[in-house]
Amino acid sequence: GGGLAAAACQRLYDEHGPLPRAQWLFCPMLDDRPTADRRRDVPRDRPVANNEQTRFAWTSYLGQAPGKEHVPEYAVPARRVDLSGLPPAWLSTGDIELFYEEICSYARRLREAGVPAQLEIVEGAPHAIELWAFDIDVVKQMLASARAWLGHNAIHDLAGVLGRVAAYEPRTVT
Repeated sequence: GGGLAAAACQRLYDEHGPLPRAQWLFCPMLDDRPTADRRRDVPRDRPVANNEQTRFAWTSYLGQAPGKEHVPEYAVPARRVDLSGLPPAWLSTGDIELFYEEICSYARRLREAGVPAQLEIVEGAPHAIELWAFDIDVVKQMLASARAWLGHNAIHDLAGVLGRVAAYEPRTVT
């Protein structure tokens, strides 16, 4: 879902639609190209989201093998050249996550484009650990960080909205 959320933000930005205040991207699948490399199929010791499974997911989603030169627009968020103008982003990854490199790269590219981006790396964590090991300390810390970041961004936005509401002066039209 994180990759789809990133793609939705890109499309909304391009179409001048209402942008979300923030991107909350838990272990997003952002780039199809690394998955095309079959050397990544071994070792198969990743408990969640190994390269073969991920290649199947990209193939099913794209309707073609991953790594091809042309993909549907907005389908692969990491392929976007210009990331400027997107909402602030919070991203998470485990350091043994198959998507670790692409998530770190995307966070770096967001920052380089002037987009505030916070990257949380959970040591020893595989893909989607927050869904099935949410009761261990490192995951609790990561989730607390995610909630605090989202709360800060939501409160910041709410303050701006309330300021505009407070400044509004109704007019009587005759």
